[in-house]
Amino acid sequence: MEKIADTPVERITLPITGMTCANCSATIERNLKKMPGVTEVNVNYATEKASVAFDPALVNEEKMRVLVGDLGYGVATGRIEIPVSGMTCANCAATIERNLKKVPGVVDATVNLATERASIEFIPTIAGYADFKKKIEDIGYGVIEADGASAGATRRDVEAEAREAEVAKQRRLLQIGVTLTVPIFLLSMGMTLGLVPHAAWVNWVLFALATPVQFYVGKQYYVGAYKALKNGSTNMDVLIALGSSAAYFYSVAVLLFPTLGYMTFFETSALIITLILVGKYLEAVAKGRTSSAIKALIGLQPKTARVVRNGVETDVPVEDVRLGDTLIVRPGEKIAVDGVVMDGRSSVDESMLTGESLPVDKRPGDEVIGATINASGMLTIQATKVGADSALAQIIRLVEEAQGSKAPIQALADRVSGIFVPVVISIAVLTFLFWFFVAKAGFTLAMVNMVAVLVIACPCALGLATPTAIMAGTGRAAQNGILFRSSEALERTEQVKVIVLDKTGTITQGKPAVTDIITTTPALLGLAAAAERGSEHPLGQAIVRAAEDAGITLSKPEAFEAVAGQGIRAEVAEHHVVVGTTRLMSNEGVATDAWHAAGSNGNGASQPAGEAFPRAIVDGNGLSLDAKPGVEVVSPGNASPLQVVARLQGEGKTAMLVAVDGQIAGVIGVADTVKESSAAAIAALQAQGLRVVMLTGDNQRTAEAIAAQVGITDVIAEVLPGDKAAVVRAIQSGERQMAGGEWQVADGKSPMADGDPPSAVVAMVGDGVNDAPALAQADVGMAIGTGADVAMATAGVTLMSGELNGVAKAIALSRGTMKTIRQNLFWAFFYNVLLIPVAVAGLLHNAPWLAAGAMAFSSIFVVTNSLRLRGIKLGGV
Repeated sequence: MEKIADTPVERITLPITGMTCANCSATIERNLKKMPGVTEVNVNYATEKASVAFDPALVNEEKMRVLVGDLGYGVATGRIEIPVSGMTCANCAATIERNLKKVPGVVDATVNLATERASIEFIPTIAGYADFKKKIEDIGYGVIEADGASAGATRRDVEAEAREAEVAKQRRLLQIGVTLTVPIFLLSMGMTLGLVPHAAWVNWVLFALATPVQFYVGKQYYVGAYKALKNGSTNMDVLIALGSSAAYFYSVAVLLFPTLGYMTFFETSALIITLILVGKYLEAVAKGRTSSAIKALIGLQPKTARVVRNGVETDVPVEDVRLGDTLIVRPGEKIAVDGVVMDGRSSVDESMLTGESLPVDKRPGDEVIGATINASGMLTIQATKVGADSALAQIIRLVEEAQGSKAPIQALADRVSGIFVPVVISIAVLTFLFWFFVAKAGFTLAMVNMVAVLVIACPCALGLATPTAIMAGTGRAAQNGILFRSSEALERTEQVKVIVLDKTGTITQGKPAVTDIITTTPALLGLAAAAERGSEHPLGQAIVRAAEDAGITLSKPEAFEAVAGQGIRAEVAEHHVVVGTTRLMSNEGVATDAWHAAGSNGNGASQPAGEAFPRAIVDGNGLSLDAKPGVEVVSPGNASPLQVVARLQGEGKTAMLVAVDGQIAGVIGVADTVKESSAAAIAALQAQGLRVVMLTGDNQRTAEAIAAQVGITDVIAEVLPGDKAAVVRAIQSGERQMAGGEWQVADGKSPMADGDPPSAVVAMVGDGVNDAPALAQADVGMAIGTGADVAMATAGVTLMSGELNGVAKAIALSRGTMKTIRQNLFWAFFYNVLLIPVAVAGLLHNAPWLAAGAMAFSSIFVVTNSLRLRGIKLGGV
């Protein structure tokens, strides 16, 4: 059960059983919406789930379950038994039973004192083993888990079991139907070909074989038709029941009253039911494949975790991990829960959640995501998110919500499905009247043509066209680390024309890094980093990281002082070190127009200014530059310190002067570096025909320098965070257009550029937190970040990998999904538009059962066409 923001509204998902077509889902949806306190309902026929938002003060899941039952459908429930310890009397059992019934999602609970077991029936999408265990322990009793395996035995996907039981039931009915229908078909064909006599005993044999098919195998269609008619609606079951019954009961009449004729249609009634059952069975199997992404995500969750408690390592069920627990993760093992690395270094394979194939290096202080794989070293982590708060749980919930929601394009199919069956019944009646009274073809032919019309129509294909494609598309997206929060976001993404990219943390890494070291003192980086160890400023931390990456051993500063807005001063290894702005140097009395005359090479020899020097030099105090720090370390040549500072600033970098013992020894350039994948990702977006705009608060020179590196020509700079939403709104309305390479305010009516519409569908890509207003304003908000940030994502799309290539993939997936939906809807409409007139014209009168086969095929086609999305190629994006 999900609490929605700070409102009293909650959302639950109910697994529905007994639906046979889109009209069934519409009936449930319509009646649930009438309940007091229910604010939103989406019933998805393809996923067989109802997503309900409601006020818990006015209605609860039990009342909804009862209503669904009254409508003639069901809510899938599971049952588990939990061994309980600590009970001493009947009152204990009653106490546990009473409290278990209070757990949301529990349908019934009984506790047996003699066997010391609690038997619980529950709705698996709302409650589970962990909830029951916690409730029992909270009221002072215990749960017995023999060898730590009992929990695993009861933590099963009971919803999936209910679905599998339904598939097994359909398989059994299909086997019976085929066994009885084949001989019916052979006997009928034999009579048609003259191989079997038209004798009364043959018709009685056909009657004996067809009756179980009609009323045992076909019982579900009669039940479904009754439910629909009882609720004042019609569905596919009504068409099947009417069509097969017409053929069956006419045949019975001929059997009992031979004067009516000798031709029976037992093979027609049996084949209608059996062929449609074939289609429904294959459809159910295929629908299971569309939800394979959810099953795969659930399967990622490790079963146990190695927890350190009281100094002892213990394997416990993952549900028992608590916030703050210390966990040990050895190489090759899955990380059990979200956490932060306390000790150890390793690379972690996050591909199953982010879609990125390369392992990610982790060290103390880095966040890790549950269900990812520790590839190399041993890690000690502290649990920060467990249970429903974990990244994996959030991902599963987001994918389920997206698959359960309705895309706007489905509205047309829903409207058509709502009136489809009554229209078909009317056409069938008119067909009978025409052939009987106008064409004078006789009762038998009129009845056969009417039956063909009834069974050839297929509202199922219309109902499945959109949700099966949505399920397959969002599932494929999840495998690539792309989470669509709703079907509407998926549909809207296809329409995007302009991509607005925030710079910091989206195009760039989002944290400063050392990019340049210009110095006359080889030990400069070590000295500056040692001085900055006491600083909390991001620029100072960047210098420290660069030294650590270079393998430099840093000493602690003997004295440290931060000068607000200017830099720091410190005593390091008997050197007075000042790092900061030209203003700080001026205040310190350090001349900024000349370099330190000479640098020490560690052996007492001097190093002339402006001349190259060896990289591996150790000074007398142990400060070393033993490895290349990942940036170019160069001599200033003939340029003065101020000239170097001006050059770095012109490149969009922050330049920090470093003075050692009262003289300028070097300049360190720091910048927010561009992600390696950004340029290729932006090129992929442009190849998709999209306009890419960079939006940043940086000064124009810095912004243009970054944009040039990644191939962006449209730059909007010097925008305050609070004004980003207004800029997005302006782009949407066409108030800004590109002219001469710069963004200018237009007249409010002109298009953004030649060929663009007066208003543009805009996607805003940001980090999901400080860009929240702009993300909300955009037609599609894309939050870019890591899986650990999923809970904070407020945008319509979350890109878990933190890389921009996810944007192009999301657009490609959206385009592919919407193309598939349009194909499905076209063929569903085309099928009915083409074949209903064929049946009306009497072209199926020789084999009306072919109409049932065609009907089954249409549903299978729609589902299998949607399944192709599981293999959509994104490698080039």
